[in-house]
Amino acid sequence: MTAKIRLYVDHPMGQGQTIPLDRDQSNYLFNVMRQGIGDQILVFNGRDGEYLASVSAAGKRSGALTCDHQTRPLQMPPDLWLLFAPIKKARTDFIVEKAAEMGAARIMPVQTDYTNAERIRQDRLQAHAIEAAEQCGGTFVPTVEALQRLDKVLDSWPAERQLIFCDEEKVGQGLALKAGSSQPSAILIGPEGGFSPDERARLMELPFVTTISLGPRILRADTAAVAALTLWQDRLGDW
Repeated sequence: MTAKIRLYVDHPMGQGQTIPLDRDQSNYLFNVMRQGIGDQILVFNGRDGEYLASVSAAGKRSGALTCDHQTRPLQMPPDLWLLFAPIKKARTDFIVEKAAEMGAARIMPVQTDYTNAERIRQDRLQAHAIEAAEQCGGTFVPTVEALQRLDKVLDSWPAERQLIFCDEEKVGQGLALKAGSSQPSAILIGPEGGFSPDERARLMELPFVTTISLGPRILRADTAAVAALTLWQDRLGDW
């Protein structure tokens, strides 16, 4: 019988390794999913691949799993970061979930001049990234960084990493991504109001920035994130 439940665990894994479960995990497995001693589930921690594990202890508020054997090795995503300006709560959640599903290695919320949100719940967004990996079969979980100002991020940007600036003012112009490059990359998506003139001027001057259009129509920020990730994966990634 194939295990149908996948669970992220923040614990080392290996054959014979015991994995303690916290209260929320125990409630989910034993009360919601009705699992019991001997039942098997798939577990991953973002570092050691995926393992088949058996329930070895089941209580109302705690429990434990025992790793049987590895089912999949760790599959690393391409070296791609996503930078985006937070928008409305549900749409920000959507961006994080889709970025995790589509293989972003790092997710970086940035505050721009026109960003409406002044703070984010980093822990909640990280939980969304974990849930996306659980549901889509991923063995890697991207880190969701704390909110940072875009100008501060640019000040310390690694020069060897290409920053792909999705510029709404270039709508309808050709796409500048060239297939076959293995250069570390990042995608920058702006807020609902776009980038300010000062931000655009600075980005256009930076040597590591590549400016692109996302087609003949101006896209909403959450749609633009998915479109840009798809285009990058198709031309430069592991699509």
